[in-house]
Amino acid sequence: MRFFSDNAAPACPEVVAAIAEANVQDTAYDGDRWSQMLDQRFSDLFETHVRVLWVPTGTSANCLALAALCPPYGGVICHRDAHIQMDEGGAPEFYTHGAKLMLAEGDGAKLSPDAIEAVLHAVKPGVHWVQPHAISITNATEHGLSYAPDEVAAIGRLARDRGLGLHMDGARFANALVHHDCSPAKMTWRAGVDALSFGFIKNGGMGAEALVFFRPDLAEASLCRRKRAGHLQSKGRFLAAQLLAMLDDDVWLRNARAANAGAAMLAARAAERLVQPVESNQLFVRLTVPEAAALREQGFDFYDWGEGQARFVVSWDQGEDAVRPLADAIAAL
Repeated sequence: MRFFSDNAAPACPEVVAAIAEANVQDTAYDGDRWSQMLDQRFSDLFETHVRVLWVPTGTSANCLALAALCPPYGGVICHRDAHIQMDEGGAPEFYTHGAKLMLAEGDGAKLSPDAIEAVLHAVKPGVHWVQPHAISITNATEHGLSYAPDEVAAIGRLARDRGLGLHMDGARFANALVHHDCSPAKMTWRAGVDALSFGFIKNGGMGAEALVFFRPDLAEASLCRRKRAGHLQSKGRFLAAQLLAMLDDDVWLRNARAANAGAAMLAARAAERLVQPVESNQLFVRLTVPEAAALREQGFDFYDWGEGQARFVVSWDQGEDAVRPLADAIAAL
């Protein structure tokens, strides 16, 4: 009955089992055998050499990535509704030691090359104005839309032409990838992405995210920043074990497919109420205040999204039996 957030979902059984299996004595910090496997496993997944850092939160993944791409005196172009702007409590500015977030517009929280160019055009050259150094996009976006690989590539080309780094906040990367049915490589480094915050917690993890650098030169300083930020956990094997467990047998894709399927089922019953196309495990629905109250009286939990709208998020473990009662209730309004 809870469709408030996939952050509230349980950890999947494979993750819990992996944590138990890692509950043995090993080297501390990131010297353990699980952590030492990450670079190769993720390199295999992305079909190129990458460096991977485990971190405990999506905020730390995003902000460590931005600190690697942008100096304190620079700026990061992002959407006005981006998570790094709206939901991270100033952490990007804190981690970068003062870099400015430069806000752009776009439907469904998506950036386009034209929207980015509009921000760039407004910046005068010289020391009196903050100069952009990076672009950050979210896939899937905060409004549930997903960038297709060619959309990422268009932004990637712009970033290269302008000498800007490109970061992807992939808190729901798996859901976006499943929606577009493409390879991780095509969605990221082949499209020009330099750093990816690869989300696992929303998709069945317990407390581990992967910070993936497609430019390995960015990783060394990030190791120091992770320590300085207080995120170098002494028993890092428990984080690494979670990531590896979700890569095994494509658990991360299985979970994302299940969540997306549940959202699609809801979308089919709420068709005329949809605010945006459903391209991930999130959907945004028009509801009046009495309608929202009626759903809550039936026991459904969800997030009010501005006036006359609600957000529903389907988690990896919510199959048809869990989703159908909500779908029926929305259709019956």
